[in-house]
Amino acid sequence: MRAFEATEYYFHQAADLLDLSRNIRALLITPKREVQVQVSIERDNGQVATFIGYRVQHDDARGPMKGGLRYHPDVDLDEVRSLAALMTWKTAVVEIPYGGAKGGINVNPREMSPRELQKITRTFVDQIHDLVGPDSDIPAPDMGTNAEVMAWFMNQYSKYHGFSPACVTGKPVELYGLPGREEATGRGVGIVTLKLLGRMGRKPHQTTVAIQGFGNVGSHTARFLHEADCRVVAVSDISGGYYRPEGLDVPDLIRYLHQNNYSLSGYPNAEPISNEQLLTLPVDVLIPAALGGVFDADLAREVRAKAIIEAANGPTWPEADRVFQQREILVFPDIVANAGGVTASYFEWVQNRQHYRWGRDRVRQELDRIMSESFERVWELATQRKVSLRTAAYILGIGRVGRATILGGSVT
Repeated sequence: MRAFEATEYYFHQAADLLDLSRNIRALLITPKREVQVQVSIERDNGQVATFIGYRVQHDDARGPMKGGLRYHPDVDLDEVRSLAALMTWKTAVVEIPYGGAKGGINVNPREMSPRELQKITRTFVDQIHDLVGPDSDIPAPDMGTNAEVMAWFMNQYSKYHGFSPACVTGKPVELYGLPGREEATGRGVGIVTLKLLGRMGRKPHQTTVAIQGFGNVGSHTARFLHEADCRVVAVSDISGGYYRPEGLDVPDLIRYLHQNNYSLSGYPNAEPISNEQLLTLPVDVLIPAALGGVFDADLAREVRAKAIIEAANGPTWPEADRVFQQREILVFPDIVANAGGVTASYFEWVQNRQHYRWGRDRVRQELDRIMSESFERVWELATQRKVSLRTAAYILGIGRVGRATILGGSVT
């Protein structure tokens, strides 16, 4: 199954319960615009390299489209199309005034020098600058990109359109960024994890957690849950997994990560395990925070966690989701669990437009409020309708986008 096919499957599950007609379904699921561009640069060795860049703008019924920019060798149009649709439902569920978009370039950033990555970013902006902007489509960091890439993007965009810090979010704090934006996705994951534990009748100090992925999202999630007194027993990155049943020293892990070129390879204070072993550990909470498409039906039957919090986008294939439901494993869906990042991006965008900045404490306070309220709405609807948490989240998101579409006159 392809990524967009899985997204369509979840969409239609909710659309059936909303009793949407075939025509309305086609209107809501079909992207508004899909762009594919050539990104050619001269590499440091003098050779010319060509990459393919994508920008999918899915829906703008509720406001400017919003979505990250991903640099990864597996990026393709189907993946970007799926992620753009997920952003549409995500922004609607947490009730921020955006639509959904996503972008990517099929490049491995680990094989590129900073100079080459800057060239790639600026060339990509040259190709799409007339399609994005603070009132139409606002990119942000995603896998393989960071605040520095957003600074390059903003600078190149400004060459065409003048000073416009709100054209992207996730920028360095020193360059019109937001204090707390970097931690926001992981913090949001942590907030909904604690809320779910409360519904399960568990205290943080009684809870064991395993986290697949220790990049920006995974590391900040681990820090938040460790500080909340949860026992983080396993984490992993591209080098493999690291397990300590009595609990990992998360601050020590993060120090090691920063001192070891952002890799956990060789971490000495834990037992090395494989990524697949991590996913089947007997823990209370399992948090996939890496790539999508992690759980298939076979792996889902081996999972021993009591609950799964989807920090990654699209980690669960539909056949695995059915297995989790049959086994009564709670799954809190990606379109709410990882919405802390786009929520903080909204804060940054608003402040850029107003030429005003909040402090970190207010950012955290507002983020905590929105994530907590979104959790409660999804939980309440799932309970009322007797559906999964994922279906409840889709019902909320699709319903809000559908109403905005009709009220805006797109359907007459």
